[in-house]
Amino acid sequence: MEVMFNSVRLRLTLWYTGAMALILVVLALSTYLVLRRNIVLRADAQATQLADSFLSTFRAEIADSPEPGSPQSIAEGVVTATAEHKFRDVIFVVFDAQGNLLGVSEDARNRDHARDLSQEMLLSTLRSLRSSSRPFGSVSLAGHRYRSYLHPFSNYGQGGTLLVLQSLHDQNEFLETMAGTFSLVIPLLILLSSFGGYILARKSLSPVVAMSAQASRIGAENLHERLNVTNPEDELGRLAASFNDLLDRIDRSFEKQRRFVADASHELRTPVAILCGEAEVILGQPTRSEAEYRESLEILREEAKRLKHIVEDLFTLARADAGQHPLDLTDFYLEELMAECAKNVRTLAAAKAIGLSCEFAGELPIQADEVLLRRMLLNLLDNAIKYTPQGGQIWLRGCSENGRYRMEIADTGTGISPDLQGKIFERFFRGDKARSRHDGNTGGAGLGLAISAWIAQAHGGKIELTRSSPQGSVFTVLLPRISSDH
Repeated sequence: MEVMFNSVRLRLTLWYTGAMALILVVLALSTYLVLRRNIVLRADAQATQLADSFLSTFRAEIADSPEPGSPQSIAEGVVTATAEHKFRDVIFVVFDAQGNLLGVSEDARNRDHARDLSQEMLLSTLRSLRSSSRPFGSVSLAGHRYRSYLHPFSNYGQGGTLLVLQSLHDQNEFLETMAGTFSLVIPLLILLSSFGGYILARKSLSPVVAMSAQASRIGAENLHERLNVTNPEDELGRLAASFNDLLDRIDRSFEKQRRFVADASHELRTPVAILCGEAEVILGQPTRSEAEYRESLEILREEAKRLKHIVEDLFTLARADAGQHPLDLTDFYLEELMAECAKNVRTLAAAKAIGLSCEFAGELPIQADEVLLRRMLLNLLDNAIKYTPQGGQIWLRGCSENGRYRMEIADTGTGISPDLQGKIFERFFRGDKARSRHDGNTGGAGLGLAISAWIAQAHGGKIELTRSSPQGSVFTVLLPRISSDH
């Protein structure tokens, strides 16, 4: 049973059937009550008209008698009025002021109705209706239900009471027939609505079932597949489009991870191969001079340092992707950090006769992770030195603008081609692979700019390539005064 109610189609069908049943029952009950009320109101209005007509005949007959107001004239008036007012399902009963029965008319359709009404029964009805103080009411006499109307009157000083009894037999039969029809039709309509609701729910949810089946077949090997969107404007179409967008993001992430693993393997393979090859060369010769050993060990040390640097960068990016590299925020001055970083790379710049100047406007107090910002600046300066030709110039500038800090690293290098500018912050990207590891330079693994971009983003800032041309490049770093700890 629990499994059945886990079906959305079944729940929708039950909700639809329940709502339809409630609507039908309320509609049928309202219709029945309104019709019954209208029948009663029409009977009361008709009773009032009949009573006025009866009394008009009664008064006219008394007025035409030789002795108006005498008991004989009243009796003749009752006889004449009752004789002239014989209507279908209507009985007129006349009482005098003392409550004595003066006359009873006959039912034009069923005369036995009036004959079944005894004097005691009529007097008892009169007393009960008078005690209710309401002119209209419903009474049961001799097995028949009547709608009653009590109308006091006076004529020539003589008082009396007219009781009009209307049988509602036909109207009650109509109401009973209608109630029986409702009791038969409503269950049938509920059954049909449940069947229609199930068909509607099944048809409405068929795209969801199709999407679920299609999504269950999508895996890492066929992540390029997408859900079919029948109608992109409805809710299910927007759901499928959102799911396809999610698959796009996952596909890009998978592709990025695959490329990352492939590039990392490629970068790690070279130094490992050099280490193994150099070790085999050393061990392959039984005797070697001290100079040869020192030369081989120097090669091993440089490749080990390069391998260590790549592994550390990979570890940093892995921790950053996993959100496990929180910032260690401290208060310091950004211009002091810039000057320190410029001093640290002056030896590298001097080796290529590159001029390096550091400029900043006033004090730049900041709350950030000093270690990470130092690494970001060193990466950017090292990148500028690598791609600036002999005798070039590098500028490191810092200032405060619009409530944040702006740092620029400008160089007179060869620049980056336009088709590569959008990829420079990708991992393992190198703009000029031919320049890697020449003249004793170990080269880079293409992770420096990716790490620098993450550091700026972790501080709530960003790095962007502001300008790049054959005359040089400008990298701009924007940082808030107080960074958020991510």
